[in-house]
Amino acid sequence: MKKNSLTRLSIVLFLLGFSGLSAQTKVDIEDQDSLLINRNIYGHFAEHLGRSIYDGLYVGEASDIPNTDGVRNDLIEALKNLQIPILRWPGGCFADTYHWMDGIGPKEDRPTIVNQWWGGVTEDNSFGTHNFLNLCEELGAEPYLAANIGSGTVKEFADWIQYVNHDGTSPMADLRKENGREKSWGVKYWGVGNEMWGCGGNMTPEYYANLYRQYATFMTSWDNETGLYRIASGANVDDYHWTEVLMRDVPHNLIEGVALHSYSFVEWGNKGDAVDFNEAQYFSTMHTALRMEELVTKHSAIMDKYDPKGNIELIVDEWGGWYDVQEDTNPGFLYQQNTMRDAMIAGVSLNIFNNHSKRVKMANLAQTVNVLQAVALTDGAKMLLTPTYHVMEMYKVHQDAKLLPVSFDSPQYSYEGESLPAVSVSASKDDKNVIHISAVNIDSEKENEVEFDLSGFDIDDFDAEILVSDKLQDHNTFDIPEKIIPKQFKDFKFKRGNLKITLPPFSVVVLESK
Repeated sequence: MKKNSLTRLSIVLFLLGFSGLSAQTKVDIEDQDSLLINRNIYGHFAEHLGRSIYDGLYVGEASDIPNTDGVRNDLIEALKNLQIPILRWPGGCFADTYHWMDGIGPKEDRPTIVNQWWGGVTEDNSFGTHNFLNLCEELGAEPYLAANIGSGTVKEFADWIQYVNHDGTSPMADLRKENGREKSWGVKYWGVGNEMWGCGGNMTPEYYANLYRQYATFMTSWDNETGLYRIASGANVDDYHWTEVLMRDVPHNLIEGVALHSYSFVEWGNKGDAVDFNEAQYFSTMHTALRMEELVTKHSAIMDKYDPKGNIELIVDEWGGWYDVQEDTNPGFLYQQNTMRDAMIAGVSLNIFNNHSKRVKMANLAQTVNVLQAVALTDGAKMLLTPTYHVMEMYKVHQDAKLLPVSFDSPQYSYEGESLPAVSVSASKDDKNVIHISAVNIDSEKENEVEFDLSGFDIDDFDAEILVSDKLQDHNTFDIPEKIIPKQFKDFKFKRGNLKITLPPFSVVVLESK
């Protein structure tokens, strides 16, 4: 694809570093037979961690907080509004200590366990398989179950599949019916362990590949007409050897997806505060967020080597910002606030996933509520929606739309001698031929002018929304829950197929053709 350079004048101004001047860039958008942006890229992740499940999703049937089968109605409504496509559960690290039969049957008979990974709290198993799968039905979302490989057995895993998917007569199907569910749920997506290089067992990739082969062999779809989608526990960030071993050693008829985990932070071991951060910490966080482009590209290249037809898919089932926990909260609960910095992480990450939709078919933001880069935070009966929620809401228009490839040279965001691409863009066309363009400017100080060549499209004009605020550290609170919300955006001009927009510093804009 052809790339467009900055004009000579804008290059000179940029290199001289004049403050207050906006850089300019031109974006080519192609209309061609292309891939669909899989809606599962907009997936979510809910682990038994801190206040994610209990007090987040689940308040119990007897709660004064309005609920449906114990799940907060306000959160159900918010997730429905996101058109949440898929939800991953019960972990995370918790998955490889979780025994699913502890969470079924009469609640008074369920055993308690200690959550050894997250805070050492007692888990009473009141939220289990039925609760989660019924919630997914309520949301209209696909369930994604992460199974216990680290401390479980092949039989335990196979029994869980039979319990949720078998409609005939069998020991596990009969047990499900005794527990009040006649029809199976037909669960398609299954994670075969989680982070097997770490909390899942500190395994070598060679050992895990053999273990995966064993478990995958005993996975039976039963009455699920679409079959099972088996996801191998994949690499930690840039462990390319892990991906190489899985693609080389696992027969391709036993695997549908390979996972990848990568978080954004200031630096590992010194993640910094979620709200009280400076520009150096912001720049470092954006550096790790934008590295997702490199990670997806290099892991995809390894997958291409062994799977040139793209039958096995890349699943980024944990991503998001990770900072030090909020002061005076349990350090094992990973509760943090959500600022405009997180909106930047969300915007650029989703653009990367969209643009790599040839191989990336699912991504799961960590996590849904009260943990890490959550889309919602709760405090008793109160709930607020974070800037990340609003980015996900603005971007939902890309779900299952046709990817429109973009080509451009980004202006740079520079800080103390280092530079990052300031502008991130992805585009799509839905089944009604409506074009959507999502653009992000991560520069903390400078606006950026972006020009789009849309001469090949039949467009009359655009509507647009923007998410922006006065300071990078701005966030929504329970006292001011709508400090940051999407607003109408008018700082653009469209004439004869040429669209010019001015992106304010640290802003997210989504445009819709009309």
